[in-house]
Amino acid sequence: MFQAPRGTADRLPAEQKYWRYIESKAVALAQSYGFGRIDSPVFEDAGLFVRSVGEGTDIVEKEMYTFEDRGGDLVTLRPEGTAPVCRAYLEHGMHNLPQPVRLYYFCPVFRYERPQAGRFRQHHQFGVEVLGDANPAVDAEVIELAWRLMHSLGLTGIRLLLNSIGDRESRPQHVAALQAYYSDHYASLCSDCRNRLERNPLRLLDCKAETCRSLGDAAPRSVDYLDPDSREHWDQLREYLAALAIPFQVDHRLVRGLDYYSRTVFEIQPAVEGGAQSTICGGGRYDGLMEQLGGRPTPGIGFGSGLERLTLNLKRSEVAVPEEPSPQYLVANVGEAARGPALELASRIRRAGAGAILSSGARALRGQMRQANALGIPAVAILGDDEISRGEVVIRDMLTSTQETLALSDFLEKLTASPE
Repeated sequence: MFQAPRGTADRLPAEQKYWRYIESKAVALAQSYGFGRIDSPVFEDAGLFVRSVGEGTDIVEKEMYTFEDRGGDLVTLRPEGTAPVCRAYLEHGMHNLPQPVRLYYFCPVFRYERPQAGRFRQHHQFGVEVLGDANPAVDAEVIELAWRLMHSLGLTGIRLLLNSIGDRESRPQHVAALQAYYSDHYASLCSDCRNRLERNPLRLLDCKAETCRSLGDAAPRSVDYLDPDSREHWDQLREYLAALAIPFQVDHRLVRGLDYYSRTVFEIQPAVEGGAQSTICGGGRYDGLMEQLGGRPTPGIGFGSGLERLTLNLKRSEVAVPEEPSPQYLVANVGEAARGPALELASRIRRAGAGAILSSGARALRGQMRQANALGIPAVAILGDDEISRGEVVIRDMLTSTQETLALSDFLEKLTASPE
């Protein structure tokens, strides 16, 4: 018997209300900030992610789904959302549009990770990107959007973690200090961090191994190595967030897992720690990424938030999520001769603007009523020979167990006039 591949999950009808709820809130907020939707391909040239995410990252080295297609091209299933948007910005000449360009997206993301609650090999993201403006006010606006989204979903007790990892001018000094510090503690490092020490020292701060985490608490801080421009950007961002009344905590270990980040990095975490689910939104600034992809210097900032992880936290927080719309009527027929007219009535009800399903016609009327109850349908439209001959329909209210007989034309006219 076939099953979904490890690290993937079917999204059944009962789960859909959470996804539609998140999507509706996210789209409304993004549009209120002037963002337009973009959709990029599920797979891209593998070099796009090697160049943008970074060769020394776990994503490139361990997690990407990369394969040679039948044409001999090396392609990768999208492991993150920012690089494809930047590629599209360059490819379609979006630098000619009024700047900054504000884009949002929903997309599947693929990473070969160890599956656990809130972490899948195929998961889905809502993300935003702002391209073409380096001002820290843009950082504050993007963070505000993320913060408001979490609150609009009903998640309370969340916390915003913030850091600045500097730019290309200031980071080498910090990296050198990290290498010196961790070299003194080489024997305590995990095997991965011993490799990172030379190839990607910033990732040392992001290690989840307990011994490495404790070392990170006393490691050199990136904010102590900022150049004057990065320092000014960092100070202004914190002032703007204070003006927006958004509380934050400075986390000197926060670096995020992608090489393209510069200056601002941030995460939003829920009130209850959840291991792999401890981050429900994360992002930052990536001012040098466009140049890495062959474009001219173009600043950018964005964030991504996993829909599966948001859904998990909505359930944990017992947020009341609206139910998906369901049919208002079940159309029942008394006798086989009424089956055709019942089919036609169900169609006419839908065309009048209401939802309807046709009952399982082989059942007796009592069984059709039980079907309506089982499906949670509030009313049953009943057709039998007498109703058909008189042009009528019986409407039974399943909540009160009362019923009334209406002219079919009056019933349909009433549906058409009723706002749904």
